[in-house]
Amino acid sequence: MTAEQLLTADLASVGEPHREESATVAAIRTSWALVEPQSEDVARHFYATLFAHAPQTRELFPVNMEVQRSRLLRALVHVVHMVDNPGDLMPFLEQLGRDHRKFGVLTEHYDAVGFALLSAIGAFAGDAWTVEVEKSWREAYDTVASAMSVAAAAERGPASWLGRVVEHERLGWDLARITLQTSEPLPFRAGQYVSVETPQRPRLWRYLSPANAPREDGSLTFHVRAVNGGWVSRAIVAHSRVGDTWRIGPAMGRLGVDPGSEREVLMVAGGTGAAPIKSLLEGLARRDDPPRTQVFVGGRTWDDLYDFPALRKLSYDNTWLDVIPVVERDGAETGAEVGTLADVVTRYGSWADHDAIVCGSPAMIRATVSRMLVAGTPLDRIRYDPFTMD
Repeated sequence: MTAEQLLTADLASVGEPHREESATVAAIRTSWALVEPQSEDVARHFYATLFAHAPQTRELFPVNMEVQRSRLLRALVHVVHMVDNPGDLMPFLEQLGRDHRKFGVLTEHYDAVGFALLSAIGAFAGDAWTVEVEKSWREAYDTVASAMSVAAAAERGPASWLGRVVEHERLGWDLARITLQTSEPLPFRAGQYVSVETPQRPRLWRYLSPANAPREDGSLTFHVRAVNGGWVSRAIVAHSRVGDTWRIGPAMGRLGVDPGSEREVLMVAGGTGAAPIKSLLEGLARRDDPPRTQVFVGGRTWDDLYDFPALRKLSYDNTWLDVIPVVERDGAETGAEVGTLADVVTRYGSWADHDAIVCGSPAMIRATVSRMLVAGTPLDRIRYDPFTMD
């Protein structure tokens, strides 16, 4: 679970009138603003309460809690903040509930988490923790827990899949391409992402996007960049070996190209955001009449465009596809457009008549989508599926 799953609330104010807050959400946001400066202490209180109240939940978390400590609490608070936006929140919660089956999460665990969350917020909110504020937090969390648990109970598929590493290729000191052969095909759509657990970092999960559309043999290829402080990504890049067995959670995310739309498509990829873009392009190539598609793939330097040769070849093989490289530096030497992706994409126009998909880091998505909204791209034409790097 991540705190950056939903950026709509931040971006909507750029492209459409601000949605009026309900009393429940206003109470939650006001009280959290008082608590947030002490978030590290709040997180410690949260886990101490959770493990004391429900000791059996300790085995659901990694031995080293340094990475995990603030992640779950921040995610819970973020999701609760979005409780007045059910159109975006509910599908996400249902996916999240199905995904959490891989941990062995039970109904009573949701109750314990809710108890610990309210205890932690209440302990640091001081006089602001009134009966009405506590009721607001409780109602919002109950909505979240109910959606997740109901979706999990209704799911009949596997809780997770196993995949064996059959290829590990270093593309640079901080980047690797890894291919897994799954024990059985994992159902997913082009553009979706999955969570993975590796033997080097047990019980620490990381979200990755397959760089391929579904294959008949069930294999999956991932592009992984080691990020600063990223325990999982650094272990994958430096220490994964052929023969390792990974555990893979259910597919999540709503990225995709609407087959019923007659509009042309814009795709914007930054860094390893090229992986889901490549997956989507492979899916489009299988259609009888794919839409005209413009792809911008960017990085700080040309070396960051690690998968551009494959994308360029795909464009040579498909007349409906055009791929433009973008770099922030050294563009004159490589023939690429120069600037950030936000700069270059909006330099080409407003894209108001296109369906747009943006993939990359949360910061890149935020910058690019914000600029596109200002340039005139309608918010409901832009799709993105942000998640944290580690």
